[in-house]
Amino acid sequence: MPRRPPPPHPGLPTRQAILDFIRSQPASVGKREIARAFGLHAQDKIALKGLLKEMQDAGELEQGPGRTLHKGGGLPKVTVIRIIEAGDEGPIAIPDRWDQPTPPPRIRLIEARKRAAFGVGDRLLARIEEQGSGYGAFPMKALAKTEEFVLGILRKEALGYRLVPVDKRARSDLAVSEIGDAAPGDLVLAEPGGRPPRQYARVVEVLGDPFAPRSFSLIAIHAKGIPHRFDEITLEQAETVARQPLGEREDLRALPFLTIDPADARDHDDAVWAAPDPDNEGHFNAIVAIADVSFYVRPGTSLDRSARQRGNSVYFPDRVVPMLPETLSADVCSLVEAQDRGVLACHLHIDPQGKVLRQHFTRAVIRCVTNIAYEEAQASIDSQSGDYLAILNDLWAAWGALARARDAREPLALDLPERRVSLDAEGRIAAIELREHLTAHRLIEDFMIAANVAAAKALEVKKSPCMYRDHEAPGREKLIALKDYMETFGQNFAMGQVIKPATFNRLIERVKGEEYSEQVMEQILRTQTQAYYSPENKGHFGLSLGSYAHFTSPIRRYADLVVHRALVSAYKLGDGGLGEGDAAAMGKTADHVSMTERRAMEAERDTTDRYVAAFLSTRVGEVLPTRITGVAKFGFFAQVVGLGGDGLVPVSTLGDERFVYDDATRVLEGIETGTRYTAGMRLELRLAEANPITGALRFELPLGEGQQPFRRDRVRTGRRAGQSRVPSGVRRGGRR
Repeated sequence: MPRRPPPPHPGLPTRQAILDFIRSQPASVGKREIARAFGLHAQDKIALKGLLKEMQDAGELEQGPGRTLHKGGGLPKVTVIRIIEAGDEGPIAIPDRWDQPTPPPRIRLIEARKRAAFGVGDRLLARIEEQGSGYGAFPMKALAKTEEFVLGILRKEALGYRLVPVDKRARSDLAVSEIGDAAPGDLVLAEPGGRPPRQYARVVEVLGDPFAPRSFSLIAIHAKGIPHRFDEITLEQAETVARQPLGEREDLRALPFLTIDPADARDHDDAVWAAPDPDNEGHFNAIVAIADVSFYVRPGTSLDRSARQRGNSVYFPDRVVPMLPETLSADVCSLVEAQDRGVLACHLHIDPQGKVLRQHFTRAVIRCVTNIAYEEAQASIDSQSGDYLAILNDLWAAWGALARARDAREPLALDLPERRVSLDAEGRIAAIELREHLTAHRLIEDFMIAANVAAAKALEVKKSPCMYRDHEAPGREKLIALKDYMETFGQNFAMGQVIKPATFNRLIERVKGEEYSEQVMEQILRTQTQAYYSPENKGHFGLSLGSYAHFTSPIRRYADLVVHRALVSAYKLGDGGLGEGDAAAMGKTADHVSMTERRAMEAERDTTDRYVAAFLSTRVGEVLPTRITGVAKFGFFAQVVGLGGDGLVPVSTLGDERFVYDDATRVLEGIETGTRYTAGMRLELRLAEANPITGALRFELPLGEGQQPFRRDRVRTGRRAGQSRVPSGVRRGGRR
């Protein structure tokens, strides 16, 4: 006969009481918390352990992390979730790990106000609550992101195939269970499975030769999960709206508008015109005309949903991933020469000191006289020659007033080099060079800033919702870090003062001409907070402006499109204004486009690093001029002067001498010879490795690893206390 279960222990709670208790608790509980809640003693705890085991065997309870318990078939009170959808009603997640035979439960993410935006693939530690028949999750902490697929190179080994991830942060490769149509050396997308240490991958898509021209951007697109294909409905919709007539508009085709853009610009979304005001000496009338994207992309359409999902265009050396289909972005919305184009026109009346006295917005039609490159515009002004000199002279004169206003408000004036990758017709690297900063760049920048400020203020006057571009002042912790950093150069940074952009400008001016001036500017940049989008106005610290929005690039930024729609609604300019519910959802939209902007910046930076590594891969073994960009206890990072691309010099390669890291001064110093390595030092290093797939570089001292083994007979006798020997070719760092 089957054995009957023993009678319940007289001191134990019932099974239902245990389930009710677990359900009522705000956090996860285990055996200890249950015993304490029901006042159980030592002998009772042994019986409780058996009861809980029976409940698990019966499926009434399941064990979670840390031996916590939760209802069978349910979720722990605190668990790791992964976002799988970013819908209009908020993100949807599933448990990061789900071992049940049933489909994982869908969890609605309940985002706290002002919390950073979360996107598809993000992993979070979250507090779980049952809500009706489903679950809600309250984020507690963002965790390291794991991609749904792993991007890597397929390798053939004696025991099978392995996947080498392209992410340089990946610690190990993966065994491959199925290769599909892939061949060794292919760049592939693979679906991970299993758990460490028995994790594996299955190839799901072959992307081709990772070293082929234009593959580096493809790596970034897949690694960052950037949407890069439009569905058929969106493409058809773009073709349809592109054919619609512009309708009744203010006719500005008689004015000689022109665009000034990079020579390799893929689209032209802003045109400018300015002329002296005939009625007021020293005053100027100017118009900043921006592509009227809101006329074509209406709220709630497939085009709109696709644009919002992307958030912005992403620009790589070899391609652009546009926010809008090319029918719009490169054709009917692009302000090309000699073609009628619909615009949202920002009319400005500027006084001699650059103050905008009046502004208004209209829907208009313009016809640009030319699309000119920055270099061509600058050359025409410098030589006072060229077909469009009269138009350019008027623009430069009006800009002179705007420049005076800019100088008066003293925005942050960082002048850091920017790398530019040039490709040949086959997509191979022709050169990597630093972008030249011209007066023409400042001219367009100041006209765009004036229009952005005008848009924000116009919406404020109308009491309309606005998508602000906020940049808050640095926090105290970052300022203290800057103070400590400046002291390593013998420079003071007072903490008691009111911090303004001009405060940093005076610091930049003080170190001008010093060999460490560039790294000081880099540190000042790191001190700044990250700009973001928000329906709440926090001002723009870096530009020293009280109200600022992005209005001038709706072809490539969804935030600008939202501002256009707000202006259309506020000024009653026709169709294409804010849709129903758009104002209420502006906070979520702001969080989302802030996230997509960060994603694009990371993808663009990683791709440039890969191009730099590819460019340098032919120079492995050469000694190159470098500058130390960062120091840590495990070594230091150096960058090739004029090219960029950070590479590590491990401390283990510096010789037999022991090096110690001083966190306060950020110096790596040999304890016997006093050899010092500090940020900003310029030194010759040998390029030991350049990996184009990951973008990683590795350097070593010119004579190779361990070039300076420590020997006591090499240490000078009679040195003054604290005096150090510096190896040949290495400048001494430290205080000045």
